[in-house]
Formats: sequence, structure tokens, C-alpha cells
Amino acid sequence: MAADPADPFRLDGKVAIVTGASSGLGVAAATALARAGADIALGARRTEPLADTARAVEALGRRAIALATDVTDPNACEHLAVTAREELGRVDILLNNAGLGTAVPALHETPEEFNRVIDVNLTGCFQMATAAARQMGHGGSIVNVSSIIALTTAGLPQAAYSASKAALLGLTRDLAQQWSGRKGIRVNAICPGFFPTEMTDQYRPGYLDKVMERVLIGRAGKPEEFAATVVFLAGDGAGYITGSTIVVDGGVTIT
Repeated sequence: MAADPADPFRLDGKVAIVTGASSGLGVAAATALARAGADIALGARRTEPLADTARAVEALGRRAIALATDVTDPNACEHLAVTAREELGRVDILLNNAGLGTAVPALHETPEEFNRVIDVNLTGCFQMATAAARQMGHGGSIVNVSSIIALTTAGLPQAAYSASKAALLGLTRDLAQQWSGRKGIRVNAICPGFFPTEMTDQYRPGYLDKVMERVLIGRAGKPEEFAATVVFLAGDGAGYITGSTIVVDGGVTIT
């Protein structure tokens, strides 16, 4: 079934790849894309929770495949994209959501630790984007998940994480200018603020309470609010948006 032209927020007939789909915002986005009508190819390193996400997608009446995927391995990225097209028929959407967060003081962070974050958050996104773009036709959409830490600080020692997420915004702009006209693939980024995830569960007691003082809306984000932004950027309703960054942070970055 083709997407309803009267409803630019429907994704019927489309296929989305979601990385980092084993927990948190990745699960929320995958199920939201499925509710909008897309079939989903799921990738993550942890296979058991990834299978849970696949079952959640199928419970919504959509097809799902789940593949163990380490985005630092270009062959694994290529395998996920090719398998998505072979088993689900096409590739229209990529949500580049796989990420690694650390908080290590710069004077104690080793080059290996720093590079590991860059490999996942930046190089991995590049490798997954190029793999997906090879399988996409005109009208494709890539959504890269950056962070408000690309735009501001959060009082934690996050040199590697901050650098990787800021660089991802530059990558987003460049891929947009390369692919939007020639290949018809839009590329955008989302900078989420503070949402409940496995990463925030690791913050020291009281840290999030302090951060919430900067949030104009006065609360942490809801996963479905992040997911709604993904669905918007993925579909035809955002057909004139490319190379852009949408900040979903409750107002943190203007305080």
C-alpha cells in the first residue's frame, strides 16, 4: 500500500532501518515508524532485546527483521542495508541512532577510549548512511541522532561524546548537499535533550534534578516526543527539509 498523499505523516509502503534499536529511544522510534505504516529493519549489538523490538513492531501489524549490527564494522552496515532491501523489498528511511556515551575527564581519557566513541557515534553513522544510501531510491530520508551536547555543555566531562555529536551535524550538512539534489535523499539531524534512557540511568544521583532547572518546559522528554520528530523527518511532510538540525530539548539550549 502506497503512502496516502492526503496524509503526509503516513509511511505506508515504506521500509525503515533503525540502528541502536535494542533499547530506549531506538525502540520508541522503531515502534512509532511502524505505527505510521513502515516495515522495519532493526540493528543493534545486543540481540535479545533487539528481538523484543522486532516482536513489538510485528504486534503493530508490520514486518520486521532484526540483525546483530556493530556500526563500527562497515561490512555489518552493508549487510543490514542489503538485507533490508532483499527481505523487505526496498529502503526508504534510515534512523542513525546507534551511539555510545561516556563521561571521562579529558586528562584521564586514553586515545583508545576517545577513538572508540568517535568510531561509534561518527564513523559508524557515516558507514551506515553510505550503506543505506546505496540501497535507497529517490525520496529517501536519513535522520542522524546527534545531541544537545553538540550545542551546549551539561556539566559532565564529555570531550569525546561532545566532539562526535558536533561532528555529526557537519556530516549531516555535507551529506545533504551531496545527495539531496543528485540522489533525492534528504539528510537531517535531531538533537535530543534529556530523555529517560539507559545512559541517563547511569548519571550520579541528583544530576538530572540539577539539569532540569535549565529545561523551560520543566520535565524530561517523553520518548514518544522524540519518536514523533523522527516520523516527521522520515516522511513526505518534511519533503522540503534537508541539511537541517531539529532540537528537541524542552528549551535547554536557549537558557
